[in-house]
Amino acid sequence: MGPVGEHATAVGRGMREGSRRAGGGAGRLPAARLLLAGLAALLVLTACGGEPAGGAAPSGPTRTVDSERGPVQVPATPQRIAVLSGSLAGDLFTLEAPVAVAEPRVLGVPPDATGFPPSWSAQATAQGTQRLASEGAGLSIEQIAAARPDLIIGGGQGFTAAQAANAYPQLQQIAPTVLLPAFTQWQDQLTRIADVVGRPDRVPGLLQAYQDRAAQVRGALRLPPQPTVFLYQARDGKPYVITPTAALPRIASDLGFVPDDVLAKAGNPPLFGTGDSFETSPELLPRVADAPTAIVLPIGQRPLAQLRADPVYARLPAFSSGQVYELPSTAFRPDYAGAMSTLDAFAAEFR
Repeated sequence: MGPVGEHATAVGRGMREGSRRAGGGAGRLPAARLLLAGLAALLVLTACGGEPAGGAAPSGPTRTVDSERGPVQVPATPQRIAVLSGSLAGDLFTLEAPVAVAEPRVLGVPPDATGFPPSWSAQATAQGTQRLASEGAGLSIEQIAAARPDLIIGGGQGFTAAQAANAYPQLQQIAPTVLLPAFTQWQDQLTRIADVVGRPDRVPGLLQAYQDRAAQVRGALRLPPQPTVFLYQARDGKPYVITPTAALPRIASDLGFVPDDVLAKAGNPPLFGTGDSFETSPELLPRVADAPTAIVLPIGQRPLAQLRADPVYARLPAFSSGQVYELPSTAFRPDYAGAMSTLDAFAAEFR
């Protein structure tokens, strides 16, 4: 373990021990003060090691890349990457980048026996990638430091982006840390990640492979009546509608589908998260989702068979006519592998 990793581990042990002592009686330091003291110690120890104030200095040749926190110097050829979002990790494996530790959770996608998402579990296992453990609302700084990364990548969509942003001061003391924006389109995400890890030459071939497969699938499809509405139900039971410019409707457009103008029908509602969906009420849903064809995603772990029996959805034209179809959750916010598997799912469902 490098010096920073040792410091992080020592500080983490001290913070845990201090927290136990803090709960033991009056006159002890509150846990919040211990946490601040621990973080301060980590920064001081790292600074004593000669690293610049802007973050840990990479060894060897470097490049400057854009980050949500400004330009960052990264290794020209990173050898041990820590990726803090499961939605970003898949593209790193597609690019055959070396991943030392990865956040395994992807929205709506159960892990396989390895603990990783099925779409990249084989590559993670082959590389010996560690699963990044979750610690409540925070990150396991100790585990990240112990993995000795020379590059940390975080950001993207979902709560893991907030975790990385909150831990940024600690992360940049371990290794150069790049926080990426929340991408709506998988092509933009793949291109940006390839630039960060120094593999932009691989992107054109991957994009062409997608275009070739999309053309092949489109030529063999039998389209249902158009336009199409895209839906999912959250875990709390609330119905959500996917916006026409989100990743899945864009993929469907490449295949000849016509995404319905649900935003106009809903009166331009406030958008959820990164703007790829919005919540609607059961009362308003029949007006918003009145397209003749519907595609649903089991993100809330409620499959189509259950939605068919729900009176809220049974009133929709697509449900009553039988023109409703289900695609995997990976189609919602896909990485490159997810986009390719979504094309295959369309081919299987509408052949």
